[in-house]
Amino acid sequence: MLTRIIPATKEALPVIGLGTYRGFDVTLNAPGEERLSNVLDTLFAAGGTLLDSSPMYGRAEEVVGALLTRQPRADSPFLATKVWTSGREAGVRQIEQSFRLLRSDVIDLIQVHNLQDWQTHLQTLRGLKEAGRIRYIGITHYTRSGYAEVERVLNTTPVDFLQINYSVEEREAEKRLLPLAEDKGVAVLCNRPFGGGDLLRRLKAKPLPDWAEEVGATSWAQLALKFVLGHRAITCAIPGTGNPASMIDNTKAASGSVLTPKQRAELIETV
Repeated sequence: MLTRIIPATKEALPVIGLGTYRGFDVTLNAPGEERLSNVLDTLFAAGGTLLDSSPMYGRAEEVVGALLTRQPRADSPFLATKVWTSGREAGVRQIEQSFRLLRSDVIDLIQVHNLQDWQTHLQTLRGLKEAGRIRYIGITHYTRSGYAEVERVLNTTPVDFLQINYSVEEREAEKRLLPLAEDKGVAVLCNRPFGGGDLLRRLKAKPLPDWAEEVGATSWAQLALKFVLGHRAITCAIPGTGNPASMIDNTKAASGSVLTPKQRAELIETV
């Protein structure tokens, strides 16, 4: 799998990861657990490492932690989660709960979810980073209504990661936020790489472009991910899925060529 550099450390990060929203919010020991384990196996077998979760994702952190413990991998995953509450004490409790649920002494990345009480939580996260309990800190948002505040944070406060929505149909972030993150040396995780959710359903009936084979794409999902990865500020895309077949399809976007400017323009027009 292709990798891109995390500017803060020059560490290489595989360009396709996994979001656990909805797909991993299941009951442990349920019939679907094996399917989710296969999703993780598929990602790791393809060379991916990043697993992104959040306390707001129901049981997702607990499920990820349990699956990783039951089936240890040779290569350590890159664990990313979030803090999503108000107040220092509440934030500390939530963060400590994430350590317990993920069953890890070190979490690679903790992000302030949707900038909620970000000044308070970033101070806590800096302390945890200095103590070696987390490796990176970041901020997230998923809607352009929060972009002005995201821009303000990036301009005034050092962070290692920005997680933001970006897709062929949601391109607002490329106007200011993506260039700013690149300028500030901030790695970017792309959430919602398939837009609002119905993008792939709308494209399903359409034939793939004639040039799809040239870039190594065999599905619309791969083309959508290649569009996202075509922006040099994007470090890793984290499409969410609980389906092993979809995970296989997504990882294939991390090989072959990215889209040319002409191909990107054609894909925008098609959407």
